Amino acid sequence: MLEIPKGTLVYGTQLPIQSQSSLYAAKWEGSATPADLLRIAQAADRSGYFYVAVCDHIAIPEDKAAAMGLWWQDCLTTLGFLASATENVALLSHVFVIAYRHALTAAKSFETLDHLSGGRAIAGIGAGHVEAEFDALGVSFADRGSLTDSTLVDFAEALSNTYVGNMGALPRPVQSPRPPIWIGGSSKPAIRRAAAYEGWLPQGPATREGLDLLLATREKLGKADAPMAIGHVVIPYIYVGTPKSERRQPCYSGSPEQIAEALLAETPAEVNQLQVKFDTDSAAEYAEQVEAFGTQVGPLLTR
Repeated sequence: MLEIPKGTLVYGTQLPIQSQSSLYAAKWEGSATPADLLRIAQAADRSGYFYVAVCDHIAIPEDKAAAMGLWWQDCLTTLGFLASATENVALLSHVFVIAYRHALTAAKSFETLDHLSGGRAIAGIGAGHVEAEFDALGVSFADRGSLTDSTLVDFAEALSNTYVGNMGALPRPVQSPRPPIWIGGSSKPAIRRAAAYEGWLPQGPATREGLDLLLATREKLGKADAPMAIGHVVIPYIYVGTPKSERRQPCYSGSPEQIAEALLAETPAEVNQLQVKFDTDSAAEYAEQVEAFGTQVGPLLTR
């Protein structure tokens, strides 16, 4: 099973292009191509990123379309596309709304992704938040928490075993006993849910309150010493060097040393995984920034 080496601080990125909410997408993403998406993922792959991530929405209600946009590529299809053109970087669903799927269907998809990628799948799982999307799929929004919990149990069992009851499925994942499960969200139920699995993906920066709840729950579950990926989303954009044009704010820019210092200063000691993003004027420049961060800033993220 993929684990973050003890004592290290790794970094990953949620890819542009694959989701295009007006809340964060740059103008150039609207005309970007699949080749552009691959170029950016390959830059991450060769420059030390722990993961690249892809979002998950099935359909967006009309009254939310202006903010959220309609462009949300299928999560696991996109990760499979990226798997074929990368070699090292982990492939993270961020986050896969498991309540929308049967546990066996979800397990089959992640097993296959892990098999085809040579053991690089990470199942980032969330409870979902768009009520109309649940309604369109015939799933109870009010029951999404309990449904997520019960489906997760069955999902983990199916990932870990060839047979569940009298029903079997191959191929098995490369990772043993299964790919890691990282739970997304910053609500108390989400954090308690994360404590039972291998990772926490907060919705934004990792707060002191959230970390304390996570660690206390891990202690109660007897998992205090078990490896866990604890995330922190870096809100400022990053630009390595001097920006060629005005950048969206807030933004960490300057020398690799300056950026690393800023990142280390804002990162809680318990965190071992940073999620970073970049603001550029083109896909080519985005790929350049991804690689510049990985080769110049990444090696300085030590403590």
